[in-house]
Amino acid sequence: MYRLTQIHQRIDERLRLEARKARPDGLEVLRLAALKARAKNALAVLTGRTVVPA
Repeated sequence: MYRLTQIHQRIDERLRLEARKARPDGLEVLRLAALKARAKNALAVLTGRTVVPA
């Protein structure tokens, strides 16, 4: 679970960095957002929280 939390945080950081660029890459933002959602859902499953399908 700790590893998933780290992955989620790193993806979030990369997403924020990309969004701050003068010309962010839209596809990269979408890719990172999808990865972040997958990590968040995996954490929810591990903690027993209800997962809402995307």
